[in-house]
Amino acid sequence: MSKPIEAVLVGAGDRGYDVMGRRALAHPDDLRFVAVAEPIPARLARFASAHAIPPERQYTGWKPMLAKGQMADAMVCATLDDQHVGPTLAALAAGYDVLLEKPMATTLADCVRVVRAAEKAGKLLQIAHVLRYTAFFSAIYEAVSAGRLGDLVTVTHHENVSYWHMAHSFVRGNWRNAAEQSPMILAKCCHDLDLLVWIIGRPVTHVQSFGSLSHYRADQAPHPGVPARCTDGCPVEETCPFYAPRFYLGDYVGWPVSVISEDTSLAARREALVAGPYGRCVYRCDNDVVDHQTVNLQFEGGATAVLVMHGHSDEEGRAVRMDGTRGSLRGRFGHLGHKLTLSDHLTSRKERVKLPDAISGHGGGDDGLMEAFVRAMRNPAQGALTTGRESLESHLLAFAAEESRLTGQVVEMAEFRRRAEALAES
Repeated sequence: MSKPIEAVLVGAGDRGYDVMGRRALAHPDDLRFVAVAEPIPARLARFASAHAIPPERQYTGWKPMLAKGQMADAMVCATLDDQHVGPTLAALAAGYDVLLEKPMATTLADCVRVVRAAEKAGKLLQIAHVLRYTAFFSAIYEAVSAGRLGDLVTVTHHENVSYWHMAHSFVRGNWRNAAEQSPMILAKCCHDLDLLVWIIGRPVTHVQSFGSLSHYRADQAPHPGVPARCTDGCPVEETCPFYAPRFYLGDYVGWPVSVISEDTSLAARREALVAGPYGRCVYRCDNDVVDHQTVNLQFEGGATAVLVMHGHSDEEGRAVRMDGTRGSLRGRFGHLGHKLTLSDHLTSRKERVKLPDAISGHGGGDDGLMEAFVRAMRNPAQGALTTGRESLESHLLAFAAEESRLTGQVVEMAEFRRRAEALAES
């Protein structure tokens, strides 16, 4: 039996506690957390108790923890996006391998700096692009790589963000404001851009993007008298799909309800809506990220792809269509199930691809990510499924898409990559 990989955790919130932490407890022979840094006392105590971490290895910030020197094999960073760079650079310099939540940073220059730091230190930097580790997208990758579609010609990929997820995360929540965290195309779709680059397997040469914030703003309010908070007596509460008490005050207390308050009792949740960000009217928030965006990608060799992201879907999930010279592929990946079909142009035969049941979040990708990280740690010569440098490409594409959206210009990626590298040196 192999000795477990020992790790320190920075950020014991939803992802750190419920995903990385849960996986370690379920598979103690693979991964063991030996220290934790978390500024919120209740979260710190909760994680430390679950993982039997002694008081001397519990920290309220990453700086004092990493100042102690290397005390484990790896650091897992599960903080909010704008808090990724500091602990990651310090951990790499101290000798840790790093598993880092996506996006790796919120600025173009910092993304490049993080990747360069890992390369300079000779350490593993694995980004939590969990969808690469799902059976669904792995099957698509294998079909395309095996030539089942012939030469790939065109791809359409939809990221359908449900109206309730949009309201929770990108209007009321942490990712509502690009200046505070990152553009929505980076925060939500670096996953999707990573998948397209991985599956198509060729460099992107040009990027063009369009999009805006169309609905979740003051001039779209359904009544002039809607208050700042849903709990302040809204005149349209019965007909508004975004009425906060309907979201958060039912019997269900899992995600996303679980993040509005450390205490998920009904009384605590009511108080969170009265005083916290999740009780705000979606038409009275300080959000500025888009609620719909398209990204056109031109790949080397001529293949094209269109990524469509929007926050108005009835169903949470992704849909993909790929067409090549010898076949087509259609797939649906979402909360209501996964379906993948291949068709052959010669025989007209359609094949339904059998997919295993997912046993963790993101269609099995959450556990798949952790398994892959442990494998890469134990077998450095084999390496990770994706390096930090490879993951960087999806981030560059997201920033290029945002630049195109704001300027109305087509972005030439070779020049954009050179610009990004120069920014990291300034």
